[in-house]
Amino acid sequence: MKNKRLVSNILVFGFLTLAALFTLFPLIMALVNSFKTNGELLSNVMSLPTELHTENYTRTLDKMHYLRSLGNTVLLAGLSVTMMIVFSALAGWKLCRTKSRLSSFLFGLFVFSMLIPFSSIMIPLYKVTLALNIKNSLVGLSFVYAGLGVSMAIFLYHGFVKGLPVDLEESAAIDGCSNLQIFFHIVFPQLKPITATICITNVLWVWNDFLLPLIVISDNKKYTLLLSTNTLFGQYSSDWTAILSALILAAIPVVIFYALFQKQILKGISDGAVKG
Repeated sequence: MKNKRLVSNILVFGFLTLAALFTLFPLIMALVNSFKTNGELLSNVMSLPTELHTENYTRTLDKMHYLRSLGNTVLLAGLSVTMMIVFSALAGWKLCRTKSRLSSFLFGLFVFSMLIPFSSIMIPLYKVTLALNIKNSLVGLSFVYAGLGVSMAIFLYHGFVKGLPVDLEESAAIDGCSNLQIFFHIVFPQLKPITATICITNVLWVWNDFLLPLIVISDNKKYTLLLSTNTLFGQYSSDWTAILSALILAAIPVVIFYALFQKQILKGISDGAVKG
């Protein structure tokens, strides 16, 4: 019995190791090749660099205006996710607690909107940004992200609120608390696990998204990290070492974020899954 369990553990560990290596292989190759010259990279992608050319990163930081692009990306992700959480948490709670046909209908509309592919609304969305005069605006783009992500967040909050006892809310209402007081002082603190899950997934979505900023932002001073990386691609030739360096630099903040908040991230995802 013990031998069978040992063999099973070895097989599982081996499979997970292979899966991890397969997943990380592109990132490892990008990191290795970012220290090469363009000649070394084009001659043999799989070889190790003969010398660590750190000047690739120095050149890339200057070319893509890294600090400015990083600030734009952080601002965009922060505003988008903050609005998404506040609006969707309020809506999910109210739709769950209000038992009426209108509430069910509105919740159904939010669920239905998740099924609509982004490609089908891309052109109308661009027309709306022009009509509302929010093109080339990071704040305006954050509203677009909040609007696109709020449906899934409402769906998750709605399911989570179903598992919360309503007794505390009824007691607070009897004591004279308003709906906003009940939400922010009683309900929202109980939503921390699912809020962590929604926050993490949407920060990663906004951080790694390329298409929507490409549609809305044309001012290079407001470029996100991925848009700035895209400027390194030339029409007839590309500086591949700079591009790989830029991709590594764009991934570093996410890696640091995960390393610092790893326990909170895993706890939020697991608690949210169990509670929801």
